[in-house]
Amino acid sequence: MFEDENQPQESSHLRLRHITAVMFVVALLYVGWIFLSRWQANRDLVAQQARRQALADAREVEAMGGNDLEIQSFYPSPLVIKRGATGQLCYSVSNAKDVRIDPHVDNVWPSLSRCVDVAPKSDTTYTLTATDAAGHSVTQKTTIHVE
Repeated sequence: MFEDENQPQESSHLRLRHITAVMFVVALLYVGWIFLSRWQANRDLVAQQARRQALADAREVEAMGGNDLEIQSFYPSPLVIKRGATGQLCYSVSNAKDVRIDPHVDNVWPSLSRCVDVAPKSDTTYTLTATDAAGHSVTQKTTIHVE
């Protein structure tokens, strides 16, 4: 007699447990799907940003002379100086490992924009030589006139 009264109550508890377990699994799957979709979206965003950065870097490298050894500029400032005065030699090189100016000028190194002081006593032709890591070199000349 007690068994018959408890059986419907046990079966309703069992049914409630099954429904709760199913709802829990569904909620767990939903949360897992949200995490997975956000992870994928974030991964795609990071990959897209990396592609954009690579393109921007390639444009920047090209703007700075590409991958080739190049003397972009080499000029005196001013073109004519008074005897005993100083002038500057300005240069810009890309992809150089070593840079020298002849006749010898101190404090010269590879740079995209650099000027060094010089004080020639007479008209002087300077030669800029840039060398890359493979040993290739390029040269360019400029002259400072002295009055």
